[in-house]
Amino acid sequence: MKLYGSYTSPFVRHCRIALLEGQLNGNLACEFIETDADSSAKLSPTKKVPFLQDQKAGKDIGLTDSASILMYLREQSGKSFLKDAQDFNLFCNVNTVLDAAVNLFFLEKFDKITPEQSSYLTRHRDRVESALLHMNESSYSSQAPFTDGELRLACFLDWGLFRNRINIDGLDNLQALLKAARSFDIFAQTAPPIGA
Repeated sequence: MKLYGSYTSPFVRHCRIALLEGQLNGNLACEFIETDADSSAKLSPTKKVPFLQDQKAGKDIGLTDSASILMYLREQSGKSFLKDAQDFNLFCNVNTVLDAAVNLFFLEKFDKITPEQSSYLTRHRDRVESALLHMNESSYSSQAPFTDGELRLACFLDWGLFRNRINIDGLDNLQALLKAARSFDIFAQTAPPIGA
């Protein structure tokens, strides 16, 4: 099994966490291959990371979305993915907000377009801010094990701060989750490299 991705992607980070958790149990053999945008454009039909390639019972398996990859990694390690509808809803909402934040980041980085120049991007920025306030209304686990919804949220929060995309000052429940996640060895091991 091969998992392709970048060390800075929050989507890939969540998959790497699931991979490392599965390897702790000793029953998940998978190689992580760092991949840049050019390589992912050639190797993945969605032209993005993460993507996973495996062979099972002589059949090729190719997964090109972090959600399906997470499900597959959890299944292969005998774990469940998304414990209930509430956790699934959190996971989906974080994905929506993360997509918006990632788009804002790359449009600014590569095309120099910011929300001040686009009403559509303003809506994306507002979506991120509104969702953070909403997610702060919930409480989360104070230590591992974390649910996949909580891990996705923690990956987003850490990426958002790493890329200076969000501010969680005064959002105590989000700060508490991130602090708890950062004290989890596997979460800490998968942090983006300094200077990336």
